Amino acid sequence: MIIEDLKKIVVENLKNKSNEIKRVFHGRGNYYSNFSYLTVDSLNNILFATFFEKSLEEDEILESLKSIAKKFCFETFIIQRKYKERDFYEVIYGESTEDFFVVENGLKYKIDFKNRNIGLFFDMKRGREYIKSICKDKKVLNLFSYSCAFSVVCISGGALSVVNIDMSKASLSLGRINHHLNNLDTKSVKFLPYNILKSFGKIKKMSPYDIVIIDPPSFQKGSFVATDDYIKIIKKLDFILPVGGLVLACLNDPFLSSNFLIEIFKKEAQNFEFLRKLENIEEFVTNDEEKSLKNLLFLKKY
Repeated sequence: MIIEDLKKIVVENLKNKSNEIKRVFHGRGNYYSNFSYLTVDSLNNILFATFFEKSLEEDEILESLKSIAKKFCFETFIIQRKYKERDFYEVIYGESTEDFFVVENGLKYKIDFKNRNIGLFFDMKRGREYIKSICKDKKVLNLFSYSCAFSVVCISGGALSVVNIDMSKASLSLGRINHHLNNLDTKSVKFLPYNILKSFGKIKKMSPYDIVIIDPPSFQKGSFVATDDYIKIIKKLDFILPVGGLVLACLNDPFLSSNFLIEIFKKEAQNFEFLRKLENIEEFVTNDEEKSLKNLLFLKKY
């Protein structure tokens, strides 16, 4: 695959663009040879590209994307070079605003391009859609809540209450902003800066929960390591969910398959039944689904 092919894919995916977020090139799934280091997103009036590795073709790619951005009347073109430790953010043209937000399924989320994680993980769209479809009149526990996007969809979908838990107070503050952006009442929403692995007693006191969402980082030193810590959470689910309770267990480690979680449940939470794996959105093409995001549903049977 060459840069000309890349341009054709981006242009094709930008046709009929709207103010909703859309990934217009996804190289991270290794579906397109030679461009596994690149993603490109359409975010309302901003075209946003992320380089995960340094490339000899970077300047040429930037020029091509810049011309496409202007052709499709994007007001701003922004890039992140995630392979850099500092100064990884650059406005190629236009202006970046502190108050920028994106729209997904009609809901708004604040974005900050100066952060490595800009405020919303776009590949989780299917997970958010599914939880919104089942959360009416339910009590929800949102573990590793980050910017509380799951909470936003739950409250907008009629959830009875949501408890958001994340070690980062800054992320929880962003979560509050996201609720206010959508004019959502937060009286039934909690934003708690707990270390999940050390605060189970506090989490249990607020139970039972009808739905538990577990969306951890794959590896975050001092916080969570999937291979070591996921089992600690799964072993405690029986204490906080009633019969019929649902777990959405998420895993975004390319080196761990769905079976990693399924086997832990079989051994440590035998009263939970694996239901199915949610499909990922079609824009996130991959040559191996098991190396992409895994959203697995488990039901407490007894």
